[in-house]
Amino acid sequence: MKTRHAVLACTAAVLLFAAEPAHAQHGFGIRTGVSVDPDQFYFGAHVDAGPLVKSLWFRPNIEIGFGDDVTLIAINAELAYWFPSKSSWHVYLGGGPALNIYDHDSGSDTEAGLNFLAGVAHSGGFFVEAKVGAFDSPTFKFGFGYTF
Repeated sequence: MKTRHAVLACTAAVLLFAAEPAHAQHGFGIRTGVSVDPDQFYFGAHVDAGPLVKSLWFRPNIEIGFGDDVTLIAINAELAYWFPSKSSWHVYLGGGPALNIYDHDSGSDTEAGLNFLAGVAHSGGFFVEAKVGAFDSPTFKFGFGYTF
């Protein structure tokens, strides 16, 4: 009897920790939006690389911004924690380091930054996201996109 309970408990634990959230959508995506400081329009791409652990996904992305007399290439190594949901909409929070390459008329600068993000995504692929930047990342970004 004890062996049966132990097998059931181990099986339940494996299924719980191996299961992907309902939003799980490995793949490539596109994104666009606006930023503040610098005031820009940006577009980019991301990869939903999959869960590192249960609900924590690696979601690296690159965003290229234009405007405010500067071009910005932001390379972001972000993590997103997906909250459980019974709905087709899923909330996530996250953040991560950024490498920001600023190209001005007078030259270019490469700066380190940090992003904090919050978003909501539909299981069909559409998402809306807001980012707050620290150090040398843009102060605020608001964008939307789609994961294929």
